[in-house]
Amino acid sequence: MNRSKGRVPKKDLTPLADVYSILRTHFGHRDWWPGDSPFEIIVGAILTQNTAWKNVEKAIANLKKEKKLSIPAIRRIPQEELAILIRSSGYFNQKAIKLKAFVTFLDDHYSGSLTKMAKASIEELRPKLLSVRGIGPETADSILLYALDKPVFVIDTYTKRLLYRHYYFDQEPTYEDAQQLFESSIEKDLGLFKDFHGQIVGVGHFFCKPKPQCEGCPLEHLPHRSD
Repeated sequence: MNRSKGRVPKKDLTPLADVYSILRTHFGHRDWWPGDSPFEIIVGAILTQNTAWKNVEKAIANLKKEKKLSIPAIRRIPQEELAILIRSSGYFNQKAIKLKAFVTFLDDHYSGSLTKMAKASIEELRPKLLSVRGIGPETADSILLYALDKPVFVIDTYTKRLLYRHYYFDQEPTYEDAQQLFESSIEKDLGLFKDFHGQIVGVGHFFCKPKPQCEGCPLEHLPHRSD
């Protein structure tokens, strides 16, 4: 693997497999991502953009209460009504457009069927998802990994922060560089990818915040920046 310009030599790094073991011992199995169905996971992946998960939970609860958390329901509901139901997630007008755009994509490419969509390869699906309005790399990969059981490693703000603060990069990495590091350093295993990302969400939520809270962090004993 070619090193990114911002990455320090590999010999200086704690193996990512060891990082996972440390986090798994601390948090236990995370069973991440929350969702009762593949479509609920997709809706959550779109709604969680630029907001806290607690706000997404409120929006999903509203959709369930009004029996609108399904592909046919999102297809039929007027965009303005959908926006009202997901108001708690923030940027609700734009997110209503995004949810509608995903269902239109599903109809156009896979006859409205997530089962058919799941049969396609990562190489086919990822570029198509990225062409959908409002779906960027993190959202696309969250859909692939958690809703469609495709082994791609999801990179989020927590992941980039962890990699920078623990010296895997000399500056915040790009999405592509961070993903390449994970996918080339650990076994390509669906369950591992899911739980490792969930572990990073956990350490990011409780410790590796914009202002780090290193005391008590399971990774506190590893070399780290305090900024």
